[in-house]
Amino acid sequence: MKKLIGSFLVLFTCLSVQAQPPAGMGKSDPEAKKILDAVSQKFKTYKSVQAKFILKIENAAGKNLGNKNGTVYMKGTKYRISAPGQDIFSDGNNVWTYEKSSNEVTISRIDPAANSITPQKLFTNFYDKDFLYKLNGVVKMNGKNMQEIELTPIDKTKAFHKVLLYIDKSVIYTTKVFEKSGNRYTYSVSNMATNGAIADPTFVFDAAKYPGVEVVDLR
Repeated sequence: MKKLIGSFLVLFTCLSVQAQPPAGMGKSDPEAKKILDAVSQKFKTYKSVQAKFILKIENAAGKNLGNKNGTVYMKGTKYRISAPGQDIFSDGNNVWTYEKSSNEVTISRIDPAANSITPQKLFTNFYDKDFLYKLNGVVKMNGKNMQEIELTPIDKTKAFHKVLLYIDKSVIYTTKVFEKSGNRYTYSVSNMATNGAIADPTFVFDAAKYPGVEVVDLR
């Protein structure tokens, strides 16, 4: 994937289809569920979230293809993802995708019935319908003892076959997505602030701030 936001949203594609485990596929680990439920409940108490993230992309041989930095803002159903090359804004009703290189923004309307993918869903109870999950144990990462939970997608047509979550004190700090092609995407939260004041205009694309922007309105 060439764009950071496109890579970042690889993670959210796991939420786009809800399915039930087919017979014989196995069951999820109740201990892992307790941890994931705690993550979900804690996130729901936040009035807002502002987090910096680092994306590391590796190929099948483990070669680092580059690191990218970005920021995600969340407030209720609103979100914004800012990164080199692309920004995504959503006020909960509309989504603006701005391409910096072409100075073009595409606007689309959110369909409530379409189970739209949002960053918020990463931190809530998506796992119950989209994955089987198990607790692998505790691993040392960045000086912290993290609980490692392995997610296996129920929908085997997904481009990835495994996701690892690294959790400390009911917060997901690192997520690793393993694609079937062998590529790996590691998303690490480098800084997170909760319950801060984030003004609503943060989540709306203001064309006046982008002189000459081309608007493609699909609503």
